[in-house]
Amino acid sequence: MELVELEGDHTAGERAQLHDGEENAFQSSHLGLYWEDHERRLVLLDDGRMIACAGLLVADVTVLDSTFGVVGVGGVIVTHTRRGEGLARRVMAGALDRAAQLGPAHALLFCRPDRAGLYAKLGFEHVRAPVEVGQPEGRRAAMPIDTMWRPLRDGATWPPGPVSLPGLPF
Repeated sequence: MELVELEGDHTAGERAQLHDGEENAFQSSHLGLYWEDHERRLVLLDDGRMIACAGLLVADVTVLDSTFGVVGVGGVIVTHTRRGEGLARRVMAGALDRAAQLGPAHALLFCRPDRAGLYAKLGFEHVRAPVEVGQPEGRRAAMPIDTMWRPLRDGATWPPGPVSLPGLPF
């Protein structure tokens, strides 16, 4: 297996490889949210076929009156035929190594509650305050799933208070 970095969002063919015929592969269509494309992706390849992926995007968030950059982690997926092999941890380790090189002191992600344990094992902690995200046409939406953060630099802490992401969630 090989871990590679790709720029931009997935092509239709890449999506088809990762979804491998699975409908609603991210199990998020019921949330009714629009999601941002990723600037870069860390992808695990096995014999040239994509089997796992994690996307990265640098974005600004505001907590109370403080605005700062985060590396948004999203689009984390392991093709359904390869789940249970530790590939999510492997692709996330590569993504977090790369995220630490992008500048911001914090990584931020949104996940279903049943996935929070995996991310906690990777050093992520829950954001306990309400989180609001941007949507098309200037709409705002409360984030209905877990929001978690992780330091990318020694000494980084998450400030208390409501979180606002002006753009689409990642």
